[in-house]
Amino acid sequence: MNMIIPHEMNVDLHMHSNASDGKLTPSELILRAEKNNVEMVALTDHDSLKGITEAKDSAQGKNIHFIPGVEISVTWGSVTIHVLGLNIDPTNEILSSALHSIQDTRYNRAKAINQALVDAGLPSLLDEALEEAQNPGQISRTHFARVMKSKGICSSMQDVFRNYLVPGKPGFVEHKWVSLKSAIKWIQTAEGLAVLAHPARYKLSAIHLNALLDDFSNLGGIAIEVATGSHSYSDIKKFQTIANQNNFEASRGSDFHSLTESRFDVGEAPPLPYDTVPVWARWL
Repeated sequence: MNMIIPHEMNVDLHMHSNASDGKLTPSELILRAEKNNVEMVALTDHDSLKGITEAKDSAQGKNIHFIPGVEISVTWGSVTIHVLGLNIDPTNEILSSALHSIQDTRYNRAKAINQALVDAGLPSLLDEALEEAQNPGQISRTHFARVMKSKGICSSMQDVFRNYLVPGKPGFVEHKWVSLKSAIKWIQTAEGLAVLAHPARYKLSAIHLNALLDDFSNLGGIAIEVATGSHSYSDIKKFQTIANQNNFEASRGSDFHSLTESRFDVGEAPPLPYDTVPVWARWL
């Protein structure tokens, strides 16, 4: 009998379908995972469980262990962070109801973003962004960015965000998401594990990062993403050390959205360093 070594598995526990701001359907994501020899995948759409049934059904009969997940938008202090809920029960009514409440706020935020862009001299883009999103409850900055790129307002998605949609730029709108406490509680209620997504993205000082990690741990957070699409190799090394120092398990995920927008394809994020405890070992 061959012993499974978790670090040697091709695992991707962070990706997005068109149920939120990805471009592929859940079934297409699973087919891509199969093509890339991914052994375990989690679908983690933003504040949505809509694609899980399709993804799970698509994974049936394939050599893929499917993990239901979600990525919850959180406001911590004045910073927006994301928390992954992995191996959740997607039928849990408390989690489902909470996510619907978040979705209800997205359309109002989108209208405010559109007005801010109009005030900056751009044409109204709301209708086209809604068409791109397919669902008012899932509309995000990414959908505006795709429309702005297609219209030639900027040459790339990165330029759209850099010039219009990040703090201090004309299309950025402050928005209060849910608390870290609430997000982790909902994940736990749905029998899942809370994972802090792409921590290097938040550009926190050492003091604030330590405070976030302390809060995350004290509230029941289990793991942090170490190897992920937006982490450099130095980030991976840094958060490998932080995970070990703080007794966090470690996760790996591409944060895949599309073939043209994502740094890594499904299953192709850098490997998790061996000196870590992979969170997916729990499900082997």
